[in-house]
Amino acid sequence: MQIRDLPYTDPGIPDVRSGPRFLLWLGRNQLSGQLKAMLWGVLHMAAVAVFPVAVGFAVQAVVDRSGARLAMAGGLMALLGALTALGDTMLHRTAVTNWITAAARVQQLLARKTAELGSALTRRVAAGEVVAVSTGDVEKIGWFVEALSRFASAAVTTLAVCVALVIYQPALGLVIAIGVPVLTLAVLPLLPPATKRADEQREKAGRATELASDTVAGLRVLRGIGGEELFLTRYRRASQEVRKAAVRSARMWALIAAVQVALPGLLLIAVVWYGVGLAQDGRIGVGELVTVYGVVTFLLFPLRQFEEIAMAYSFSRPSAQRAARVLALRRTDPSTDGEARGMVLTGDLYDPESGLLAPAGLLTTVVCGDPDVAGRLADRLGGHAAEGPEGVPSALLGGVALDEVPLDEARAAVLVQDKDPVLTSGTLAELLDVPSSGAVDADAALGAAQCKDVLAALAQASVDDSGDPMRTRITERGRSLSGGQRQRLALARSLVTDPEVLVLDEPTSAVDSHTEARIAEGVRSLREGRTTVVFSSSPLLLDRADRVVFVRDGRAAAVGTHRELLRDDSAYRAVVTREPDEELGTELAELKKTEHIEESA
Repeated sequence: MQIRDLPYTDPGIPDVRSGPRFLLWLGRNQLSGQLKAMLWGVLHMAAVAVFPVAVGFAVQAVVDRSGARLAMAGGLMALLGALTALGDTMLHRTAVTNWITAAARVQQLLARKTAELGSALTRRVAAGEVVAVSTGDVEKIGWFVEALSRFASAAVTTLAVCVALVIYQPALGLVIAIGVPVLTLAVLPLLPPATKRADEQREKAGRATELASDTVAGLRVLRGIGGEELFLTRYRRASQEVRKAAVRSARMWALIAAVQVALPGLLLIAVVWYGVGLAQDGRIGVGELVTVYGVVTFLLFPLRQFEEIAMAYSFSRPSAQRAARVLALRRTDPSTDGEARGMVLTGDLYDPESGLLAPAGLLTTVVCGDPDVAGRLADRLGGHAAEGPEGVPSALLGGVALDEVPLDEARAAVLVQDKDPVLTSGTLAELLDVPSSGAVDADAALGAAQCKDVLAALAQASVDDSGDPMRTRITERGRSLSGGQRQRLALARSLVTDPEVLVLDEPTSAVDSHTEARIAEGVRSLREGRTTVVFSSSPLLLDRADRVVFVRDGRAAAVGTHRELLRDDSAYRAVVTREPDEELGTELAELKKTEHIEESA
């Protein structure tokens, strides 16, 4: 896989049973890239390792006053220098390619999961954790993948050098062969506390990120109540905790680095001391001693790779665990995947958890006293399983559970517009260019959503002379528009798709009452014969619905028309009119008393 081939056509099905298994899955999917990087790394390190042999050969040639051997040593050093440069360049190239492609694979998997779960993702995983996984965790996972090939090449080269030293100079080679594994294993007792401190740092950083996200999202409200300084103080405190945790973690890793420098230095001193004694006894030559010294000096380099892979794994393991936890979330039961593929989804929409029924072809308005309940109910109607006892499915469309249907077919049948829909940047024509049945054109949808003034504003803001609002660019998230304008354009986009079932969560909360009344008529007319579910407590929408369902404590408590429920259900009246039950009860009693007096007269 090359960088130019990104993105992946299919990033694959990850192994999300644990963080290490996820890392192993990534490694298996990059086996060719890892092998290529390892081979280049072996070439690079082998050339560096053999260089002291050429130096020792040159020293011995000088001692023996042999010009021919000195020339050969010079040629060998030139060749080894070229191989070192080539190996280092290609190792860096392939290792970085592995890093980028691994990070791209993880990001594609996360993007696919986000698209699959939609708004339900942040209800099941904290927003701060999602941000941490998609940014910092992806980088740490890529770091481990990159370091893995360098570690493998260092391990192969170190083993080969130790074996060669034992053969070349058994006395000194045996000391080195024993000392190198000891040096490698010496840092193992320090890794658990270092990993623990690193985990604490990441946990505190995740909380700080989540706090920052919440503060930024609610900054306008915080300024309105004068609470921004309070939240900024909390963030400062959280960031200081992150700083302290980072310092504690850095101290431990500095200790590990110091051990990795001190112990090899001691080994080098021991080898030189022992080698000098052997040279004085005439058991080895000066050139051999220089060769062994140079090789031991080289071994300090691969030991650095052992330290890096230990650090990379300790940082990437919890990152991979978090990524696996997000990627493990599913909207369907794995055992049912594909069972309902190809089925025609039509009929009544029913939610077993709440008992809500939306008959086919009718406009049903749902009144919930709790906005959170409404949001969860809208998710279930869109095909996301209920968060509750096992075995409770999502909504049923024509008797088929939507969470047992492939995602593309479920979304083609049921479209859910969130309470806060997002407008993507681009022209208005691009915004409305969405998958649809083709039965509703853009003009009809814009008219039903009462977007006349929005079109006029866009035409006025057009940068060309055409004045065509469809060619006017909308800024990111529609920030150049008012809340009501964004809401109506989002509604028009939903109407263009013309799904079998359209679920709208508070689609008119940001518009005035006159516009709201016209939108209600427009939606009712345009969706004639189609199933439409609207979550709202606005009397203007409720009065135009074919059927009103009142949801109380998560269950469908009453069903009827708006006027019937207003007359017969005091709890419904309290939600719709925003008056306390006691006041409504008094008014109802007075109304009934007046009616009784009139009948008696």
